[in-house]
Amino acid sequence: MEYAADAASEGRKKALIVIGHVPSEQAGMEECARWLKTFVKYVPIEFVPTKQPFWTLEREPYGAELIQN
Repeated sequence: MEYAADAASEGRKKALIVIGHVPSEQAGMEECARWLKTFVKYVPIEFVPTKQPFWTLEREPYGAELIQN
């Protein structure tokens, strides 16, 4: 992150894409659970998906009209 910020401040054409832990790691953890099941036989292994912790408001938050006026 700091590299991208420094490069941008120097005028370099750099960008940083951050997708977060849940979307970027979940597929790997699901595969890890499948892999572990191939040799760990006496311990139950189950992949438990994590929900995305962020959401989008479907309507304006209470009091938003006061800020706009």
